[in-house]
Amino acid sequence: MLSIAARLFPTWLRQYQLSALPTDVIAGLVVGVLVIPQSLGYAVLAGLPPVYGLYAAIVPVMVYAWIGSSNVQAVGPVAITAIMTASSLHPYASQGAQQYVLMASLLSLMVGVLLWLAGRLKLGWIMQFISRGVSAGFISGAAVLIFISQLKYLTGIPIAGNGLIGYLSSMQRYAHQLQPLTLLIGVIAFVLLVANRYGSKWVWQSWLSSAYAKWAERLFPLILLGIAIVLSISLHWTTSGVATIGRIPQGLPTFTIPYVPNFDEVLDLLPSAGLMALIIFVSSSSVASNYARLRGESFDANRELTGLGLANMAGGFFQSFTVAGGFSRTAINVDSGAKTPVASLTTVLVMIAALIAFGNVLAPLPYALLGATIMASIIGLIDMTTFKSAWQRDRLDAASFMAAFVGVLIFGLNTGLVIGLMVSFASLIWQSSKPHVAIVGQLAGTGHFRNINRHDVVTFRNLLMLRIDESIFFGNSESVHRRVVQATQQYPEAREIILIMSAVNHIDLTGQEMLISLNQELLGQHKHLNFSFIKGPVMDIIEHTPIITHLSGHVYLSTMDAVNALKDV
Repeated sequence: MLSIAARLFPTWLRQYQLSALPTDVIAGLVVGVLVIPQSLGYAVLAGLPPVYGLYAAIVPVMVYAWIGSSNVQAVGPVAITAIMTASSLHPYASQGAQQYVLMASLLSLMVGVLLWLAGRLKLGWIMQFISRGVSAGFISGAAVLIFISQLKYLTGIPIAGNGLIGYLSSMQRYAHQLQPLTLLIGVIAFVLLVANRYGSKWVWQSWLSSAYAKWAERLFPLILLGIAIVLSISLHWTTSGVATIGRIPQGLPTFTIPYVPNFDEVLDLLPSAGLMALIIFVSSSSVASNYARLRGESFDANRELTGLGLANMAGGFFQSFTVAGGFSRTAINVDSGAKTPVASLTTVLVMIAALIAFGNVLAPLPYALLGATIMASIIGLIDMTTFKSAWQRDRLDAASFMAAFVGVLIFGLNTGLVIGLMVSFASLIWQSSKPHVAIVGQLAGTGHFRNINRHDVVTFRNLLMLRIDESIFFGNSESVHRRVVQATQQYPEAREIILIMSAVNHIDLTGQEMLISLNQELLGQHKHLNFSFIKGPVMDIIEHTPIITHLSGHVYLSTMDAVNALKDV
């Protein structure tokens, strides 16, 4: 019975303490109310009717709350998945709204299946291969594109494109369609929202306590939404050419069989779905693992994959588009006191209430306000701090950042991410191809050996000790060989060459052949090759190869043993 309950009910529910219920409910109510305009805006960003932002915050959120790895992560529509949905489905925009909606749900289903399969195959380790530079560059580039794409709602100009050039070109072409009143509304809303978000110290804290100032900052977008609706009605903005979201259909999302594509459509969407799945996993896992660490909880990357996968798969059948863990909504969730996924389930109830009761209330809301809301919130995702840090500490990671950032701006999201990943992997290969090989000596009176260029050490006339600080494989074996030969030429009197293998975790076939060849070369010069500190797994690989069986010297357990045995030879 217990095993059945364990499978059907998550651990957090079986161990739920009623003392956490008040804070969970409050957190869920706060998040639900505050993200309503954000969810509407992200649906618009994805190219969908605003109501689909609310749809996306119901069934997927419930599924993730039940299955996901994080107790506090708030899942829902986010900026990155919205812009990637719009980018991926751009070719289908001309086929009508109904077809576009079906394709958005299909894309969610495909992304969900890929994430779920990755979870079942335990591919959570993939996350570590996305460097900080690539992820920050991609998100920053996407943020710039999102910012520019929202100008169409602030200006009334029909801006379109997949990259910066396309957006700017269409803006220039249709500049004559500028709507002055829409621009005025959008600019005022944007300025107020930016001041609220980034100038809280002067706007609120100058006359409110820190606790009240925090709540004022959070509630201001909602208050601004209410003011905009009142002004839209009283000043008849719709008759003045200001676009509003119109009546939101009342009722819950219904079960819908996703569109069944032909084979060519699947092939067209599959690369986009794969990249979206990767970005969703990386961004959501970053949020979930960070809060798990802060809360002293465990984090299971494979369970996170499964939870995100099933959430998006379920959303594909209930009129949703692709969802992920949100940075801002999770922060609000935690700050508001969330302890368990009950907070997310409460947020779902808020969304349901909005769909049932507030459809007509939101109808006069100007698109300009939604655009300004997204633009103000997206500024924080442009991460120049990471680029500056990488430029100071790791130029290769800075290059990966710029490759992803510029690639996204010029070629679009999918191609930009691929460019960033390629530069990152090329940097990794380049680093591995130039391993550090240090000539070492003994620290006087100790059994420690250090680089002769960094420490005052004792060397021995007949010994040459080199420490290889990298595994030896096809990409660097020639560099290791060249460095050892150069060192023997630099110290011609040394007859015993000791390779310290403490940092070598693997030697592939090419590396083994190089060591065999090196042994023969040194023997021809009347010199002996010796090894020290070979790790067990490495010795298992080379023990019965000519590297050991034909070795001109010996294998020593430690470098100290090698020095004691060879220094007087």
